[in-house]
Order: sequence, then structure tokens, then C-alpha cells
Amino acid sequence: MTLVSSRWPLLAAELKTALLDEGENALAAQIDDLRALKECGCGDGFCQGFYTQPPPRGAYGPGHRNVGLNPAGPGMLILDVVDNLIMYVEVIDRPPLA
Repeated sequence: MTLVSSRWPLLAAELKTALLDEGENALAAQIDDLRALKECGCGDGFCQGFYTQPPPRGAYGPGHRNVGLNPAGPGMLILDVVDNLIMYVEVIDRPPLA
């Protein structure tokens, strides 16, 4: 498990800024300690999503919500959040994370 801020510092900064812009302060506070646990693995060339918590068996269920962000860069950033904990970061149609 790698800290997102160590592996992809620009992405971490962009996530934090976009969350603060949306008034999602509690989620923004998680970014510094957010870990990339497992890549999506879907095989789609446009997807660079990753889990920050163990993947669910089936749907996330009660307490789940999606948080769509307006990133500074191209593409989309969408978070799966359960009970105010970031579970998954969707990174769609963006240049390769570096």
C-alpha cells in the first residue's frame, strides 16, 4: 500500500483542492493519509481507478454515495464514499498517472 500523495502527488493535490472547492472538507482531510490499495483491474484503457479500502463483495450498500469532482485537468474524478470514508477513486479519460 502506497500513499497516494507519495505515488501521485499531483493527483493528491488535485483531489484535495477539488474536494475543498465542493465543500467536502471531511473528505479533503483524508487525502494526506489516503492509500492506493489495489488498482481497478477492469482493463479499460480509459480507466486508472484504484481502491483505497478493500473492494466490496457486490454493491457498497447503505451509506454509499458518489462524489463527482471538477478537476483542474482533463477527464473525470469520481469518488465512491461509504459513511464518509473514501473507498475508491475513479480516474477516467486522463493522461497516465505518473
